[in-house]
Amino acid sequence: MSQVRPYGSWPSPITAERVVAASVSLGEVHVGDDDVWWAEGRPEEGGRVQLVRHRPGGAVVDVLPEGFAARTRVHEYGGGAWWLHDASLFFVNWADQRLWRLQPGGRPVPLTPEPAIPAGDRFADGVLSADARWVICVRERHHPEPDHEPTNELVAVPAHPDDGPTGPVVVASGADFYSCPRVSPDGRYLCWTQWNHPAMPWDGTELWVGRLAERDGDLSLTGARRVAGGPDESVFQPGWAPDGSLRYVSDRTDWWNLYRIPAADLEAGGSAPETPFATVAGDIGQAQWVFGQSRWCVLADGRTLVAYARDGVDHLGIVGSEGGPVVAVPGPFTELSSLRAFGRGAVCVGGTPTAEPVVALLEVTGEPSLEVAVLRPARDLGLDASWWSRPEPFAFPTSGGATAHALWYRPTNPEVTAPMGERPPAIVVIHGGPTAAARARLELGTQFWTSRGFAVIDVNYRGSTGYGRAYRRALDGEWGVADVEDCVAAARHLAGLGVVDPDRLAIRGGSAGGFTVLRALAAGDTFRAGASLYGVTDLEALARDTHKFESRYLDTLVGPYPDARDRYVERSPIHHTGDLRAPLIVFQGLEDPVVPPSQAEALVAALAARGVPHAYLAFEGEQHGFRVAANIRRVLEAELAFYGKVFGFEPADELPPLVVEHLP
Repeated sequence: MSQVRPYGSWPSPITAERVVAASVSLGEVHVGDDDVWWAEGRPEEGGRVQLVRHRPGGAVVDVLPEGFAARTRVHEYGGGAWWLHDASLFFVNWADQRLWRLQPGGRPVPLTPEPAIPAGDRFADGVLSADARWVICVRERHHPEPDHEPTNELVAVPAHPDDGPTGPVVVASGADFYSCPRVSPDGRYLCWTQWNHPAMPWDGTELWVGRLAERDGDLSLTGARRVAGGPDESVFQPGWAPDGSLRYVSDRTDWWNLYRIPAADLEAGGSAPETPFATVAGDIGQAQWVFGQSRWCVLADGRTLVAYARDGVDHLGIVGSEGGPVVAVPGPFTELSSLRAFGRGAVCVGGTPTAEPVVALLEVTGEPSLEVAVLRPARDLGLDASWWSRPEPFAFPTSGGATAHALWYRPTNPEVTAPMGERPPAIVVIHGGPTAAARARLELGTQFWTSRGFAVIDVNYRGSTGYGRAYRRALDGEWGVADVEDCVAAARHLAGLGVVDPDRLAIRGGSAGGFTVLRALAAGDTFRAGASLYGVTDLEALARDTHKFESRYLDTLVGPYPDARDRYVERSPIHHTGDLRAPLIVFQGLEDPVVPPSQAEALVAALAARGVPHAYLAFEGEQHGFRVAANIRRVLEAELAFYGKVFGFEPADELPPLVVEHLP
């Protein structure tokens, strides 16, 4: 028989320890001739990224020896830190950011020399030349002078140096950013994407192609030309099909759809086609915050498999060898990444609303239908499916007659019910970015709250991806306004339906989401509590001090700086601490290069000076986003204790003490 307990005080087996123990994150997948490899981020190993190999017959082994981790700091967000060629692994080691090679039975060997400053030369997103003599990749070079912006280029690194590491050869330079170097099947061409300040890769990206040649023992490019993209078009994941055609994703029709330039057209000097090769009312592309993303692949039979987002949910689709409309392939996954051809089918990382992500082998058969074999299963959490709150996509009206989107999670606990007539507290969750999206997959961090009697509203406010270019660009010039209005509207919409308690609404977010949290708390009294994780407080400081990748991001989201300085000041939470009245808990990594700790410290000092209830937890060694298991646990437990104190309920958990300054 169910217990009757107030919302928020429900006992739950989804403890902070369980969240962390199950929070090994699956990264990219790559394939060899007969094996599949993937990356695992392991909080219990201090956030180390280990590479795992699935051999024929099912044996699974860790690849990297002790002391090595595959993670790059290019753009600070990384991704694309490793790749395969035949039996050789090439990877960027986290500690020194050098490029290394690991061959079967051997030890890692460095391919790049020690840079002039520690970790000053960083590499990402590589590929091997057709003869396997060169690694072509992105290099981000940092300079000793503090006011010298890092230099991004495409470089070629000898893959098998005879006399030790040698300096890379620059093959493309001059643009502010590069990504996705990919070699054609015949080895003659290299394609890549590039873009310049102030654009981000989801704003305006160019696709280039050049002919590879060796000259005086070095690799070079000739005849380089732009074939697609521009200031108002985002190009994503270019690559080559086995027939030599160049494929890429573009949002020129509003949706990120797949295009093809035939090999003969490239030879003749042709460029972008006007119509997509694969058409779908959904986004195949994603915001390129990290390198190495893969949302389409060409199968062995010539068909193309794609992943696309619609209404906050990922879907699988397929199109024939001649192109056309994408045909949906029903399957279990609502979140898909790292889609790559393998054998007769493909592999991917797939998540569902009731299981953590897995590495899966996919085969598309007739009708079409999907056969799934799991290579890396989700951990057995020991819980029945009745514990899981499923995401429910919904749309709601917001300011200016617009419509915004969110995922709604109901309080769910099979062993507890709430007192008659009580409505649950709700946590409005703000994703980071802000050009990113909430995705419909099982997140134990979300279930931590729903199983204790909280509702969760995961808002895909205007500016989020997965709803087309126009929706994504609706945040241009409006960050700190439209996102706040949408989060308030989502909370009020559900409160108006009577499914959440309007007097117990909290809002939480990290990074850009933390900025929205602070703006929303200052904008009115909709939210009675907030949690900011490494959140932006000072837009001017962010524009002046942040890393190269995002150094001009705010030109689009807010306005060019310093011309629009008044707008930066007006929207910066640090200048509106007098409007902050609701209790706030702040979490910050002390080695964060994206949002420096000084921003959190200035905010907390202002709250203390005004007597606003608050708590502040800072973590040594953490950067932008928490990766250490003990810290992740501490954040969850502290936030639960904080809401208990603010909303007046007693959590069922045994929690470490938390002092909330100035709380009555």
